[in-house]
Amino acid sequence: MAFVFFRPLLIDSGGNAGSQSATLMVRSLATGVVHLKDWSEMIGREVMVAGLMGVSMALAVTVIGVLRAGPEIALVVATSMGLIVIVGSIIGMLLPFALTNLNLDPATASARLVTSIADAAGVLIYFAIATAFLFPTI
Repeated sequence: MAFVFFRPLLIDSGGNAGSQSATLMVRSLATGVVHLKDWSEMIGREVMVAGLMGVSMALAVTVIGVLRAGPEIALVVATSMGLIVIVGSIIGMLLPFALTNLNLDPATASARLVTSIADAAGVLIYFAIATAFLFPTI
């Protein structure tokens, strides 16, 4: 039951982080601040920023996890939160670059598309981490 409680928070966090990253990349590409050749530099910067954001969100959700479900679930939730935010941000950052490279409008990397992809990745990450931590023999 505790896993269901945290699922919306975790999944939405990845989608929200991805949408924000996509918005910033689309704007940067449109204004000429960033070019296609800059993607490797941008991914490093995005991982750093998303990592800091993921750690701060993981710390916040750890408190809720411990109070609501205990330390084992809190560890799963905190680890998932950090990784989901990083992956969501990377998806949001890379999608506008990929669309531009395919000669498509990077603005089509809208919140709906990025959120859908990041949400699906978030579900997989959450369940994979939960399985690895709580059922290591499976």
